Amino acid sequence: MKRLILALAAIGVLAGCAAKNAGYEQPAPEMAEDSYRHPGPPSLTLITIRSNDTGKGAHTALLINGSERVIFDPAGSFHHPQIRREGDVLVGISPAFWEGYRSMHARDTHHFDTQTVTVSPEVAEQALRLAYARGGVAGAQCALSTSGLLSKLPGFGGIRQTWWPNQLQESFEEVTGVEPTSYYEDYSPVPEGAILGVDRTTVARAEG
Repeated sequence: MKRLILALAAIGVLAGCAAKNAGYEQPAPEMAEDSYRHPGPPSLTLITIRSNDTGKGAHTALLINGSERVIFDPAGSFHHPQIRREGDVLVGISPAFWEGYRSMHARDTHHFDTQTVTVSPEVAEQALRLAYARGGVAGAQCALSTSGLLSKLPGFGGIRQTWWPNQLQESFEEVTGVEPTSYYEDYSPVPEGAILGVDRTTVARAEG
């Protein structure tokens, strides 16, 4: 299924750990190569893409909000000519880009889980440095590289290094106490407590 999202033509394949294969067109003017600073507090958001049928994890990424907001997207496949990718760091995560990234992954076959924890500015900056220093990640190592990054941060030493997205999600909950919030599109019935989104053909609303 080809969906228009934020004026992007997205290819209907899951952006997972296996391959970097996305080709996007119709760049949205709201999305730029420059870094973006979000007004919210410093935070880390673990992203886990899971199968709607089996619950199996397909991809792991980390949204880092510090002096800039980026996604550490190890071995991910989200690409756009107006989005700068340094190694496996997606730079400039504006509200429009965040909604586009989330909607690109949520579909009838997979949903998008997030776990957000507020951290100190120092921890957020350390996470940014580690993400940029990591460079490109080999295929199928998304959870391994993300768990390795997290385990080096103060307060996250209890994160177990693992190859498996679901195990990292569970370890993150054990360490932070934050349960996943699930986001679905094109799927029913949506589990109790989950968020149901819709395909978007216009610029996303601004975040608060």
